[in-house]
Amino acid sequence: MKHLYIRLKTFFNTIRSKIAFYPSLLAFVGFNLAFLMVWFETMGVSKKLLDYLPQLIIEDGDTVLTLLSACIGGLISMMVFSFSMVMLLLSQASSNFTPRLLPGLISDKNNQIILGTYLATIVYLIFTLFSIEPDDEKYALPGLSILLGIILTLICLGAFIYFIHNMSQSIQINNILDNIFYKSKERLEATINTEAKKNNQTLENFPDTSSWHVYKAPKSGYFQNISLRNLIAISEEHDTLLHFTVPKGFFVLKNVPFIKSEKKLDEETIDEIFSNLNFARGELIEDNYVLAFKQIVEITVKAMSPGINDPGTAINAIDYLTELFALRMKKLDSGVIIKDQKPYLKIEVVSFEELLYNCMASLRTYCKHDPILAQKLVWMLNYLEKQDDVASNAYLTAIANEKKSLLKDVKKATKNKNDFLKVKALASH
Repeated sequence: MKHLYIRLKTFFNTIRSKIAFYPSLLAFVGFNLAFLMVWFETMGVSKKLLDYLPQLIIEDGDTVLTLLSACIGGLISMMVFSFSMVMLLLSQASSNFTPRLLPGLISDKNNQIILGTYLATIVYLIFTLFSIEPDDEKYALPGLSILLGIILTLICLGAFIYFIHNMSQSIQINNILDNIFYKSKERLEATINTEAKKNNQTLENFPDTSSWHVYKAPKSGYFQNISLRNLIAISEEHDTLLHFTVPKGFFVLKNVPFIKSEKKLDEETIDEIFSNLNFARGELIEDNYVLAFKQIVEITVKAMSPGINDPGTAINAIDYLTELFALRMKKLDSGVIIKDQKPYLKIEVVSFEELLYNCMASLRTYCKHDPILAQKLVWMLNYLEKQDDVASNAYLTAIANEKKSLLKDVKKATKNKNDFLKVKALASH
């Protein structure tokens, strides 16, 4: 049941990130609402409403047809304009920042719900029109359905105003960085909290796996989720240790060694293990916090490209990156899963040293010629060196090595000696 829950959760996260998810869902709601209102009309609801609140009922069938037709036409125009703005936002974000931002922007729930509200109202009004004849008597008109349609149209107008506001905010780089940061922070803190609970027990060294039995991945995809409870049970049942050689969030190639087992396993057990893993064709920050580092670095690099040349955006991105690295320093690099003071599984992780190098290698290449950004990177490394709550002292060594590499690159790229001296003086603080 656990691996079924994980698969359903991953499937829901995947379809929820599609731009058509909420619009399709709400359109279905609008369709059913129209027929539900038809059922209410057969119970004489509109006749009673006319008796008590005649001001709310339109008594002329031609007026109703004209009004609802105008509402449908106006909503279709608004929906087309809104979809055009979404496409424009995605195009600008891709060209100005990085294409990796597109999944996050597409999965913006607010925009999806607004577009879905338009679609649901249009569907509702169309099917409501089916029950109206121009020569109907006033008692035969579906007054409550018409009133609800007008109210939904007014709600769409308010939603359109909010949509314009939300779109103007979504394109701002500060809000984009903020969204990336808080998603990754939430994921990283959850991982750290899980580690803290495990580390209340004694963490034993995981044995060397070089001579273990190797099993290949049956399909390719991004390694996203894993049912730890079920895999620990399988490990206990077969009295073996398991080692997953690819970190979560990374792409696994088909027929490439992926799992190592201390003892030889039969094909049925291997199938059971893979049934507790989930592979996807895309990356999400909610499943892989490392993706946030990649996105922020790519935004920085794109900002410093000759075509963009926006050092202000690069500085803002480095600020967010600094805070994420400080949080990452609280996490261990072991990846060992233990239960009752005994290790059962090991999942490869992207070490802090590797993560820092991958980020700094790109940042050094594109920022070393700018003295302000060079000082900003040195400031970031100085800040990380002063962190107290560090999971391993090896992290501090990695930071010191990156600072030395940065100074070497800055020295070669800087033409003005005074600029380099300022960077070097900051690094010595």
